[in-house]
Amino acid sequence: MNEDGRPYVETLDERTRQAIEELQSTIAAHYPSTTFEVVPDPDDSDGTLVIATADVDDADEVGDLVLERVVSLIADEDIYVHVIPVRTPERIAAAREAEERSRPHWQRSLAS
Repeated sequence: MNEDGRPYVETLDERTRQAIEELQSTIAAHYPSTTFEVVPDPDDSDGTLVIATADVDDADEVGDLVLERVVSLIADEDIYVHVIPVRTPERIAAAREAEERSRPHWQRSLAS
């Protein structure tokens, strides 16, 4: 929400909203359970971040789907939208557990 109570995405111009919808549709076509959050870029007042939380082992796979289009939007259309792919909390926890189990026993006791 912004200062007047509207969701951030509603404050964006039509071209930017369409670009965001296009990126979200592309990702959702490959990863249907992905959830999205659209927020202002804290480092760029003209920028918008699309945080895509996907149930994948490698979040880079999600970003790779739209990387060329994001570059095109920025370079050719002056639409400053970036996709930030992240794994679900469950995937992150499972990866940490797998990493912990793969450590030699003596390293596990040192980490505690």
